[in-house]
Amino acid sequence: MNAVAKKQHAAIAALQYVYDDTVIGVGTGSTVNHFIDALAARNLRIRGAVSSSEASSERLRHHGIDLVDLNSTDLDVYIDGADEADQHLRLIKGGGGALTREKIIAAAARRFICIADDSKLVAVLGTFPLPVEVIPMARSYVARQLLRLNGRPVWRDGFVTDNGNHVLDVHGMSITDPVGLENSINQIVGVVTVGLFAKRPADLLILGTDSGVTTLPSKDGAAKRIG
Repeated sequence: MNAVAKKQHAAIAALQYVYDDTVIGVGTGSTVNHFIDALAARNLRIRGAVSSSEASSERLRHHGIDLVDLNSTDLDVYIDGADEADQHLRLIKGGGGALTREKIIAAAARRFICIADDSKLVAVLGTFPLPVEVIPMARSYVARQLLRLNGRPVWRDGFVTDNGNHVLDVHGMSITDPVGLENSINQIVGVVTVGLFAKRPADLLILGTDSGVTTLPSKDGAAKRIG
């Protein structure tokens, strides 16, 4: 099974956690695009969605799904992808540049469900460059501080977030203490947020695999295979 099919299977599996008459959070990225399409095809009677990016908002509007302001609602569940995930459901996110809004929605949601193909599951986070959203005038200063944390920051030149900020992608990190690193980077003046979702990890990770869909963790604390 190719990566696209795995993402589609994970996206469809997440629909079982979407209930009628609720507002859901919707993330950003290729796997989430499959989820939005599947959500529209099932015609589930949700009240609307809080979106983490302009790209996802446009796709939701295209399917006739109402957009809701997070300030005016409670969120039952947040569905989003990841660039990397470990066995503790700590994530690296932000490859699409929507990390700040994603982190806000994840914090506000009662349940955070991550959907991905099985290539995203790793033993130690950090092979994927760690995104850090920064205030533009602080970019060089923040980069110097990230060097002191043994990372190699690279400016995502030509890219501006939906919040009007820049992104530094930090290469060469083996993240053995995700919560500690998240705290350290967030304390650097000029950082808006870092794409480590460790203090608030996912509650459930749905992975598309060659033999079906696997969820981590299941109710008994072990992996559960569906299909």
